[in-house]
Amino acid sequence: MVFSTSALVLVLEILAGRLVAPYVGVSLEAFTGIIGTVLAGIALGAGWGGRIADERDPRTLIGPALILGGVLSWLSVPIVSIMGPLVGSSPFDIVLLTAVAFFLPAAVLSSISPMVAKLSLSSLEDTGSVVGGLSAAGTAGALVGTFLTGFVLVSVAPVRTIIVVLGACLVLLGIGVWWKLSKGKPAASGFAGIAVGALAILAIPSTCDYETDYFCARVEIDEARPSGRSLYLDHLRHAYVDLDDPTYLEFRYMRLFADVANAQPDGPLDVLYIGGGGFSLPRWMTVVRPGSTNLVLEIDDSLVEIAEAELGLTESDGLNIIIGDARLALDDLPTDGFDLIVGDAFASDSVPWHLTTTEVIAEFQRVLRPDGIYAMNVIDGGSSDYARAQLATLGVSFEHLAAVQPGDLVAPRRTYNQMLLASNAPLPVIDIDPADGELLAGSVLDTFVGNAEVLTDDFAPVDQLSE
Repeated sequence: MVFSTSALVLVLEILAGRLVAPYVGVSLEAFTGIIGTVLAGIALGAGWGGRIADERDPRTLIGPALILGGVLSWLSVPIVSIMGPLVGSSPFDIVLLTAVAFFLPAAVLSSISPMVAKLSLSSLEDTGSVVGGLSAAGTAGALVGTFLTGFVLVSVAPVRTIIVVLGACLVLLGIGVWWKLSKGKPAASGFAGIAVGALAILAIPSTCDYETDYFCARVEIDEARPSGRSLYLDHLRHAYVDLDDPTYLEFRYMRLFADVANAQPDGPLDVLYIGGGGFSLPRWMTVVRPGSTNLVLEIDDSLVEIAEAELGLTESDGLNIIIGDARLALDDLPTDGFDLIVGDAFASDSVPWHLTTTEVIAEFQRVLRPDGIYAMNVIDGGSSDYARAQLATLGVSFEHLAAVQPGDLVAPRRTYNQMLLASNAPLPVIDIDPADGELLAGSVLDTFVGNAEVLTDDFAPVDQLSE
């Protein structure tokens, strides 16, 4: 009993990250909020369960607690679906959303362990072995739940399906335990709670067309441009593709990438892409620069399948994809192998921290040709603490830097895409539409960067630095 309930608490904790991601993103702050909330539920549940087990016969409590835990697990889905659009992505919002959805199921399921301990203790002489054995069983269950969910379950079934099955297992187990331990039939109120939970999870439709190992994804048709498709990952629109016209680039930052490519000498280019997304730019490159080689490092194989099914992606001799973490894949890439590196990898609205540090930037510098350019898309705003730190980090490996920020013609936003450029050769003249932004270089850029700290593998608080 303790093994199973502890395992299911950890299953729910990991799935919580997937459920809330469309609304608060995938970040260190999101995972911190979820882990802290579930730990608080575990602590309160253990204390409350021990106290109530001393006041009442645990035989009458364990079955109802299992059923209630199952129903509350079901209810977490509609709670997140209803509250998610109403909250922001601040630490307070993250904790609020996760607390309302997951605190109670974690607390109720964690209350079962002290109830079982109460039933298991036959004498004070057995206290150490009983408590130690239950603690070991609970920890072992948590480990199994963690590994099973992270390595298996999220790869084979949608999150909602897993939670439906999880809740059903708890409810069925609770009914059986209630019947056996209390020597009577479960109360009608128990079945009413089961019905409410089941109906609630069925009444709220999923916002995902696809659930990948990393994202809740959906593709929407552009009503104003019937051949246009938008790819949404979690709560952000990550890509736009015109199925009939690969040269059409709707996103401002994509046009800036294209401006950088156009500034390089005529002819085919060897391009490395860190992150595929909707594969808009590789498709553009194959048309605008015939004969170019495009190598995409994409961690999510399901995104490739989505792009092939709905976004017009076709692998060819000029467009190849390597599935896996980009930083790990760099080791196998040749030195001086690329004219241009396009950095466009995101976990929600921030660049994964391990792709921002001096150590990985040195690898990008290695695989670039001496006159090659590293163009990196980042999202930041306000004082742009992260963008400034990233520029300072690029400056460790590259001699020449520049940045493109929104100009007067771009509508102001709290956060916005900023293009960071780095090369060991003087950067070419880049023709940028004033509607897309203005180039910062030289002393102006030095003033912008100021005394920003360099990011390293030991210190890269990207989520905290980003606006």
